[in-house]
Amino acid sequence: MISHTIPIFDAHLDLAYLAELGRDMTQPLDPASGPTPPAAVTLPELAAGGVRACLGTIFLEATDTPGPGDEASCYPPGDAQEAYFKGVSQLNRYHLWRKMGLIEFFSDSAPSALGGEGRGEGDSQSSASSPHPSASRTPSPQVGEGGKLKLGILMEGADPIIEPHHLSFWAGRGVVAISLSWAVESRYAGGNSTSVGLSELGRQLLDEMSRLSIVLDLSHLSQRATYDVLDRNDVRICATHSNCRSLLGEKNNPAWQRHLDDDTIRTIAGRGGVIGLNLFKPFVQWPLAEAARPAIAKAVDHIDHVCQLVGSAKHSGIGSDIDGGFGAQSLPEGIDRASQLSRVLEELSSRGYSDDDIRAIAYENWAGFFSL
Repeated sequence: MISHTIPIFDAHLDLAYLAELGRDMTQPLDPASGPTPPAAVTLPELAAGGVRACLGTIFLEATDTPGPGDEASCYPPGDAQEAYFKGVSQLNRYHLWRKMGLIEFFSDSAPSALGGEGRGEGDSQSSASSPHPSASRTPSPQVGEGGKLKLGILMEGADPIIEPHHLSFWAGRGVVAISLSWAVESRYAGGNSTSVGLSELGRQLLDEMSRLSIVLDLSHLSQRATYDVLDRNDVRICATHSNCRSLLGEKNNPAWQRHLDDDTIRTIAGRGGVIGLNLFKPFVQWPLAEAARPAIAKAVDHIDHVCQLVGSAKHSGIGSDIDGGFGAQSLPEGIDRASQLSRVLEELSSRGYSDDDIRAIAYENWAGFFSL
């Protein structure tokens, strides 16, 4: 079947975060290793699953009460200096893996799909993306062709950026996308557990993101902040790991702000963006018994809803969030490790999606969006 032979682009993986908390991401998967067991992802595991490109996050949690062992990924709310130092520690993980030959940054690929030369690491425009994603889409590579994992860095929560004018530092070192907040409020915007909108500092950062062509990830914004940022059309938008609010109880769901309403889905698609399927079980099916795991079909319902809503398969992708602070038991039934992500594609095939549409959802939509 096609799902076993095509590559995957996973738009949301907390790889450096897991390394900072003690998992050796360079080794084959040991389900008992590191935080939140059973584990589901390491770099070799991604290779085994045909994941050829991804967004790896810089993820930190703003909290005064970190859990045992979580100190490396936490900082006091509002403490920009602490967030910066811990963010740089995760950034350095990616640069170490690059030096080891395990990954390459998006900016390392040459020549580009548009015929230009590869973009240099020190170039602050290295994260720029084509304004016309479909124009830069190239045929996806075949699994088994070899090559390093292509990785762009997503900053999940912008507090490590001490001031907006410091963004060029991060852009020149592999950051291609930013989510202004996580669940809680950052100095830049309210997260999905708040009712806070975009701050003045956030508006300044959006100006810099526009100037440097850094993508804005809507996934964790509060509804108010989402409205604030959608009032602007000078920043490219996506949602790396978000599902459909209409399939998750709408506002009856206490976590409703974490999911995308249909109008936001249409807006993302209308601006050429992509929405990545999140596999965290309460984001797949709600309500759900605590010990239960949803069927893979329930996860694919979210992809299908996006495709039906916008009229094509050009704006759906995968943003699994595997091991994003939870273990494999919080994934859909039948997906216990990253090498089983192709089961999502098998479900698409069983629903009659064409080979071309499955390739697009698996890899090409995100690859085109980031001009790979």
